[in-house]
Amino acid sequence: MLQRIKALKEKADKFLSLKSLHEDLLTLSRIALEEQDESVLPEIREGLLNLKNSYYTLRIETFLSGPYDRKNAILTLHAGAGGTEAQDWVEMLYRMYTRWCENKGYEVSTLDLLDGEEAGIKSVTFRVTGENAYGYLKSEKGVHRLVRISPFDAAKRRHTSFASVDVVPELDDEIKVEINPADIKIDTFRSSGAGGQHVNKTESAVRITHIPTGIVVSCQNERSQMQNRETAMRILKAKLLELKEKEQKEKIGDLKGAYVNIAWGNQIRSYVFCPYTLVKDNRTGHEEGNVQAVMDGELDGFINAYLAWEAARKQ
Repeated sequence: MLQRIKALKEKADKFLSLKSLHEDLLTLSRIALEEQDESVLPEIREGLLNLKNSYYTLRIETFLSGPYDRKNAILTLHAGAGGTEAQDWVEMLYRMYTRWCENKGYEVSTLDLLDGEEAGIKSVTFRVTGENAYGYLKSEKGVHRLVRISPFDAAKRRHTSFASVDVVPELDDEIKVEINPADIKIDTFRSSGAGGQHVNKTESAVRITHIPTGIVVSCQNERSQMQNRETAMRILKAKLLELKEKEQKEKIGDLKGAYVNIAWGNQIRSYVFCPYTLVKDNRTGHEEGNVQAVMDGELDGFINAYLAWEAARKQ
């Protein structure tokens, strides 16, 4: 409740600040007209630009009204159809999201990573820490399609690859999700990446399987097995909560079907490098011609378009 009150107060303060800026610009404009003073025009132009940008930012933030939008986000990327090419695509997406987070001032911490057999990444799970991280990144959930000339094909043919992006909020202790201990299987194994002096020496990595749903989560980059287990349980609870809210009265078998086919026809967004350059979101219709800029983390256009699209659907 206190967090909700704080969030509403922050939005109210931003609105009042925007209103004050608008009134100041009106006053300055009237004085300039009355005194025929053109010297203040640059100041007015700059103020109008700030007003426009602040209004647009506040408008987008008003869309973040979900119960978990303010929370941290946990993303999991999986390679789909396309073999080595798809695994390279996962690594490209991981870099893209990392760059976006850096630009936003968000902190990224890798929780689990499985390298590809020849190149790239088979799967990776990472936490994004910062205000409204989940609210923004929930737009990325779904299958992402890549079309390009494969660097792994000696014949330089065009390939199509797929990767899935799953996004859940990181739950705190205030949100209760009951899990029957009999419904989970916990395995430990040796970590394969950086994480401290015990990596590759002790079985500190943890994999948890939720038997009724088939959901599998793992964590290996925390400092101890206990920390890995706690983090993995938080991820599992978030995924179970998502399933419960999305399909409250559906059978578990039906729920699993929405996540298995990472291939043609299910993509939410396409990234085309050849024969032309274009990134297009199939839900909102938003598109960008500068593919490299998008891969360098310029995702705000897609995220903002999704939030506006989602808000319109709820009306």
